[in-house]
Amino acid sequence: MLRQILLKNHQESVNDTMADSRERIRGPPRDGREFLTSPRQVLRRLMLLSEGRQYREAAGVVGRLGPSVLRSVIAELPIDLLLEHLPHSAYLLESFFTRLITVNPSPKPDVPIESVVWQLVRLFSYPHESGMRQRCAKLTQAIAQYEPSLRQTLRERRKSFDNAVQGLGVHGLTTDATGQLISLHHALKTELQRHLDIYKMGIHKLEELSMVTAHQDPAHSSHQRLLAINYGDIQQRLIENKTLLTMLDKPALKQLACLVENLSQRVENDKEVLKCVGQVKRLDGKACIEKRPAAGLLMNFAQGCEAVLQLMGPESLPTSPTAICSGSNSSNCSDGYHSDDSTSEETSEMVTQYRTLYLENRADTLEALDGLPQLKHVQNLKAKILFSIIVLSFRLCHAMRERKVIEVRRILNCALDSSSESTLALDRSVRTHLQETVESFPVGEIERSVFNQVLSTLHEYPCLESCPPLTHFVSACVRLAWRMINQKSPYYLDTDFNLGFLRPEKHERHSQSDRRSDLIKAFLWPALMQNNHCVFKAIVAT
Repeated sequence: MLRQILLKNHQESVNDTMADSRERIRGPPRDGREFLTSPRQVLRRLMLLSEGRQYREAAGVVGRLGPSVLRSVIAELPIDLLLEHLPHSAYLLESFFTRLITVNPSPKPDVPIESVVWQLVRLFSYPHESGMRQRCAKLTQAIAQYEPSLRQTLRERRKSFDNAVQGLGVHGLTTDATGQLISLHHALKTELQRHLDIYKMGIHKLEELSMVTAHQDPAHSSHQRLLAINYGDIQQRLIENKTLLTMLDKPALKQLACLVENLSQRVENDKEVLKCVGQVKRLDGKACIEKRPAAGLLMNFAQGCEAVLQLMGPESLPTSPTAICSGSNSSNCSDGYHSDDSTSEETSEMVTQYRTLYLENRADTLEALDGLPQLKHVQNLKAKILFSIIVLSFRLCHAMRERKVIEVRRILNCALDSSSESTLALDRSVRTHLQETVESFPVGEIERSVFNQVLSTLHEYPCLESCPPLTHFVSACVRLAWRMINQKSPYYLDTDFNLGFLRPEKHERHSQSDRRSDLIKAFLWPALMQNNHCVFKAIVAT
């Protein structure tokens, strides 16, 4: 009898131990009263479940935590370990942010939320496994709701990546004084040698004239003396000064300032690229960043930022001005609201012009190119020419705008301190002026540059130079690009021209494309973006 009692007690003890072990993995009791009151037990339970990759069960545990326990658990939770297991740990992280939004603890716990965002960006920067968007969507939306300012941080980081990639494209050939395309260093060497030669000639000429003027009596330069000189003296003085002026004031010498400015812009662009690559290196320290092409690296992370922004969902709009004014006298409402309406109309008008440029101007120009015998059998080349023209127009217009800002800085001696409040205010003023004078600003230099780059690239097709419709198309592209770039909310082209799969949110299939395939064969017209939103989809052939 005693033996049976001992065996029964031993079996009950074993059963209790096994039940406790199963309970540690499965989760807390349904009422959770004992479990939810101890932050240390909660944390240990979460870590056990995480080690077993039971993130859904762990998320259920977090959903039952009270504000004080939640704050204590968050403070000691090893977020880094959970980040390494994304996207699998997305359920658990989402539950934390959702719970923080629900209970709204005060003060707000110190959560490394930016680390979570940049880990998501890193994941979406590379080819990822199927279903990752679905796994991370709710987590990203919860993050956006918990910390709305992260949207702007992502937009700014993506913009800096895009600008850095664009800056890499300005290191090509430049034009010398004769209009030929050569390397910048060779152009600088030639120009500096030209300056040296002319300055030596000027010094020699001045030495010849110094025999007459070196020991001149100061009284001879008095006002009365100057009024008393005769015709012959004036004629001789004119000859001497005109000779010097002709020697020194040569149009070719003015090329040096443009070349130096080009060099300065290239230095700033490379500094921005290295800065952005350094940011990526901090985000993805395990990758061998230095040996990868910088443009591809930055474009990948820019796409990662875009993917996370899209997963965050639509941004909540502020209260409309009309709603604010509805409860008060209408005379107190600012007329600025009417200007918002006009700005919206102008925005819609420019998008319509961009569409017209593709549907009408491009079609007319393509028809004219079809009539050129040399281009009769190269249909793809003709489409690429027109695509390149619109891309070059936006790129060179953007470069011109930034160059004008830098010129004003340099003239007013603000170039050395580009981060001061006064310099930033000056930059805003210059951009505002360019926006207000967008219709009258001379863009002939940009038009010639676009046209010359096309001709120099396709020098084996001289017929392009004598094709008026092509010239008119270049002019239309440049003028619209200049107008769009110099807006308060500038337009820009989506430079993602990777021949991957069609994405309905930013690509539209050409009517004559193969509708059975989603593989992009060629880009016919680039997508137009504003405020990180696609306002006109890219036209692609599949």
